[in-house]
Amino acid sequence: MRRLAVVAVALAVVMLSSAFTASAAPQRFNHYVALGDSYTAGPLIPLQRLDPVGCLRSTSNYPAQLAFRLFVRSFTDVSCSGADTSDMTSPQDIPLGTNPPQLNALRPDTDLVTLGIGGNDFSVFGTLVGVCPGLRASDPTGNPCQRQFTVDGVDTVKAKIAQTRNNIAAVLTEIHARAPHAKVVAVGYPRIAPPSGTCPDILPFADGDYAWLNSVEEALNGAISDAAAADGKTSYVDTFTPSLGHDACSASPWINGQHTNVLAAAAYHPFFAGMRGMAQAIYASLR
Repeated sequence: MRRLAVVAVALAVVMLSSAFTASAAPQRFNHYVALGDSYTAGPLIPLQRLDPVGCLRSTSNYPAQLAFRLFVRSFTDVSCSGADTSDMTSPQDIPLGTNPPQLNALRPDTDLVTLGIGGNDFSVFGTLVGVCPGLRASDPTGNPCQRQFTVDGVDTVKAKIAQTRNNIAAVLTEIHARAPHAKVVAVGYPRIAPPSGTCPDILPFADGDYAWLNSVEEALNGAISDAAAADGKTSYVDTFTPSLGHDACSASPWINGQHTNVLAAAAYHPFFAGMRGMAQAIYASLR
């Protein structure tokens, strides 16, 4: 019996070792730089960094979790809440200070870059969460926000997103120029609203605007994906698909709803669980 127990333990060790090997990344990265906005930075997710405090950058965001999984030798996270594509090459004014141009963190020896940007261009996300909840009362079962932003049959929000694609493409070109040997990953945005059903106490949008909100996110992710594909040297990581069942209305949300939780997440932003899910998706793409 004792011999069988020893054999069983040995087999378990082998199986664990094999599992670790199978899940390991294909290469060792020496210098990883994370670029992005609040969906990268992780506002209010403990513990918050102070360099600078106004970026609301978490020590547990997806770049930090990814860096830990990859055992990178050097990790630099310059993501900042409120950033748009212009803040990649220009300083960003933030509360209590300034965040330097994010692309300044890149070096010729940088070998991994993740980029999560686009939602703040033309104030797309800010407009949606700032305007849509206030329109629900006027038509709770309709789509007042979609109608608000549709002019002469043109969805003005999606029209702006089409321009965002070009902005992201320009950022990718600059990344390759500054870090010519880097593996570059463009990261999409996770799902906020469910594909069906509503939860107005959490997401105070009119019922008909839930589908539109999803379509806006899909358009934004499409712009990021298209920019990466046209670039030809950048990989796109889809976080919208794996976040199905983890929307703000779900029992296991990746994204917070309208109420800020100072110990977990800002309103309409990822929880730790969301950052973990995004890190897993990126890690899987690197295997």
